[in-house]
Amino acid sequence: MNDPTGPAGSTGSTGSTGSTGNIDVGDVVDTVKQYVRQETIAPLKGAGRWLAMGAAAAFALGIGLLLVMLGLLRLIQTEWERSAEGSLSWLAYAIVLVVCVAVLAFTLSRIKKDTLNKEPH
Repeated sequence: MNDPTGPAGSTGSTGSTGSTGNIDVGDVVDTVKQYVRQETIAPLKGAGRWLAMGAAAAFALGIGLLLVMLGLLRLIQTEWERSAEGSLSWLAYAIVLVVCVAVLAFTLSRIKKDTLNKEPH
């Protein structure tokens, strides 16, 4: 009447306390590793892509603004002869500087501070 498989059909050599405990710990470690990867690495990759696209867009907009301001400077110097020579040669640069400051002020006024910390829906 001694059944070597035990009451639940399991063998005596792989009892429920010895190797099953090790398998459960291994499963827990694997689960924790997967969770850490899911909750840290995946969002960091997404944030990296987001930052890379933002940096590329900022670079492109910066180059575009630089070219527009340079064009404005050359336009003022070409069409307004008095600003290109003599004692008022600095005036074209001052006008372009004022335009740049105005564009910067407008840009900063359009940034909504309350939406920067919100999660996207």
